[in-house]
Amino acid sequence: MMLLAIEQGNTNTMFAIHDGAEWIAQWRAATESTRTADEYVVWLSQLLSMHGLGFRAIDACIISSVVPQSIFNLRNLSRRYFNVEPLVIGENAKLGVDVRIDKPSEAGADRLVNAVGAHMIYPGPLIVIDSGTATTFDIVGADGAFEGGIIAPGINLSMQALHEAAAKLPRIAIQRPARNRVVGTDTVSAMQSGVFWGYISLIEGLVARIKAERAEPMTVIATGGVASLFEGATETIDHFDSDLTIRGLLEIHRRNTHLET
Repeated sequence: MMLLAIEQGNTNTMFAIHDGAEWIAQWRAATESTRTADEYVVWLSQLLSMHGLGFRAIDACIISSVVPQSIFNLRNLSRRYFNVEPLVIGENAKLGVDVRIDKPSEAGADRLVNAVGAHMIYPGPLIVIDSGTATTFDIVGADGAFEGGIIAPGINLSMQALHEAAAKLPRIAIQRPARNRVVGTDTVSAMQSGVFWGYISLIEGLVARIKAERAEPMTVIATGGVASLFEGATETIDHFDSDLTIRGLLEIHRRNTHLET
């Protein structure tokens, strides 16, 4: 089995190849909702050839996307060039877990895949924090069910909004303030402190409120593009795990393949 897993967020899209035993390649591209199947394949063919792979080697495909406009083109990529009908989260892929929210169809594909990937490794009720374009806090029940969550603006989005809405505030890189200082002594250090410690406080505050509302011990896992920025800055997060989504996609593919046999 040679599986192509595609995980598309609002900012980046990851393509990963699993050979049945391990992940052998991963690539990222900027998400462009209008990119066609033909454009994807021109880009992907060069990367596959670097690993000695051709299109015919791929015999399975699974897609998780939070960009509905792109799913048509990604599905065409799989059908036309790999001759494979892809599994698409939210369409024809069975998750194998309950989605216990008022409108299950509204749950983002990435949040559901993260729930599956987290429950495979971490026991008990979970809080999964995914830091990307949005910062999401998702609740995974002890039995693996997706039980809702919180959606807040992502750290990059907040920084961009601050720059665009305030004429005198520059565009700056997101980083931990020097010497862990909270009070900035110039504009840049004040902005860095506001965003960095503001998000730490957001995480600590919302996790505390979730635990108080649920009244049960919960394990907190952080993932996503900028999660590593917070590593070591708060004791609220129990584990940092960058592989939640890709692990979840592989498990969902396995469950659906098992169902077919």
